[in-house]
Amino acid sequence: MTPARPKRLFLPALCALLALVFAGLGVWQVERLAWKRDLIARVEARLAAAPEELPPRASWTKLDPREIEYRRVRVRGVFDLANTTFVDALTERGAGNWVLTPLRTGEGTIIVNRGFAPKGWNDPPREAAPVEIIGLMRLSEPNGRFLRANRPGDNAWYSRDIAAIAAARGLSGVAPFFIDAAVGSPADAYPIGGMTVVHFRNAHLVYALTWFGLAALCGFGLALMVRNKHNGG
Repeated sequence: MTPARPKRLFLPALCALLALVFAGLGVWQVERLAWKRDLIARVEARLAAAPEELPPRASWTKLDPREIEYRRVRVRGVFDLANTTFVDALTERGAGNWVLTPLRTGEGTIIVNRGFAPKGWNDPPREAAPVEIIGLMRLSEPNGRFLRANRPGDNAWYSRDIAAIAAARGLSGVAPFFIDAAVGSPADAYPIGGMTVVHFRNAHLVYALTWFGLAALCGFGLALMVRNKHNGG
């Protein structure tokens, strides 16, 4: 074999390899598209459903995260206002805090995100009383935000990290999830509930078409090289 022959084979082989890789990525994005559509359909069904009673405490650690997030629930208890935690928030109302308060229930303690309040706002003094909360089950947000880690020692919170908040407040028997409270107070009162943002970016079809397009281009280039070879080029 002459030295030139491996060079002539390199480009066709590279095109064939890239075509296979791009086609595989396209198939993967099609699978991701089906998964995302199923997720969106399930979440939309949960948001439209009537609120359910909260699962019993014995099942809290066994719940499938994929099956509980954004599920509407109803829970009753008494707020532990002394252990409220303020978590930095950026919302449609501007910068402020999420107001997270433990709710003591017959099943255990559940952290409730009561809603948004501006910086510097605090609960007015009042006697704790039994309340009923309707809201969405949410998954814990460990560690913090990008480049802004939670600092429990400084009482600086940038994500709703339930385990860390419970540990910092000395709470036991706390559910591993939290509840985003629905609107339950006048519009001019704080905290303002019902501000959960439910949005799933779904660009998988665009990605799939891009990968398949690149695979087709590589296949077309390979076909041209094979034709030129047969034509003596």
